[in-house]
Amino acid sequence: MLFLPAAALCCLCSALVAMAAELIQDDLTLTRRAGENVSFSCGETDQCESNYVYWYQKKDTETFIRILRIGRTKGTIKKTYNHSQEDDFSAVNKQNGCELEIQRVNISHSATYYCSCFKGKLYWIFGSGTKLYVDEQVVKPVVSVYPAASRAHLEGKSSLLCLASAMSPPVVQFSWKRQKKNGTLEDLQPAEGEQLELREPGRTVAIRVVDRDALYTYKYRCYVKHEGETVEAQTEQEVASLLPPSPAPPAAPPADPPAAPVPSQYQVKLLCVLYTVLIVKSLVYCCGLSLLMILRNKGPSTNCTHAD
Repeated sequence: MLFLPAAALCCLCSALVAMAAELIQDDLTLTRRAGENVSFSCGETDQCESNYVYWYQKKDTETFIRILRIGRTKGTIKKTYNHSQEDDFSAVNKQNGCELEIQRVNISHSATYYCSCFKGKLYWIFGSGTKLYVDEQVVKPVVSVYPAASRAHLEGKSSLLCLASAMSPPVVQFSWKRQKKNGTLEDLQPAEGEQLELREPGRTVAIRVVDRDALYTYKYRCYVKHEGETVEAQTEQEVASLLPPSPAPPAAPPADPPAAPVPSQYQVKLLCVLYTVLIVKSLVYCCGLSLLMILRNKGPSTNCTHAD
């Protein structure tokens, strides 16, 4: 009864290993003029458990077509897959890898090329693919970094936006580096944060969500790999630490109201004279009023005699 769960677990583990394993194709894109030669590299073939590495061609509107296989030990090449252009291709072994070659490219060779091999008896592993552009002018991308509008910083995270535009061919690959104050520049691993890429005609955008450090403020830089060369953004973005802001200094006590100006000696004397004049006038007015009342009450009396 335990055999079936164990077998299922074994198959699951094998599937996970298959998803993790991958041959290495360093070039995302290559651009050539008609008549030039080109080679596609494939590394880490020591993962292959079979003796052969296979090369495939995939055009945008077609499925995978096998071109040839090359022996890992003796370098023997087999071309019995009825590919319409098989005579245009050759292959050669390199250290821990191999290369597919085209001596004279033309428009019909425009496609994506993949290497592959057996990883055990149950599954294949592939490279990421290299896309060939023929008769296209190479234009380097313009790269810029911006803070992305997001609420992620409310949860201890911050988001960055890297824009690559005006490049030809349009395929690019993003990578990030960060540096704390007075520290060395370090690679930002894919596992550190989430990244979303949006592609539109003429530009590609990568939005990276990173965790804010508890102690340090970091400056992030964006790099774009294009046609085998790496272009660095001209700007960088700072992500502050999670340290709480420093407490504000205590408010200064309210200032005392300005003291009333002290009158001068001349002003004091002037006020005394003014009050004296007012008092004298009041006394004169009261005395005059009292005199008039007395004179009115003592007016001349008249005695009248009547004859009998």
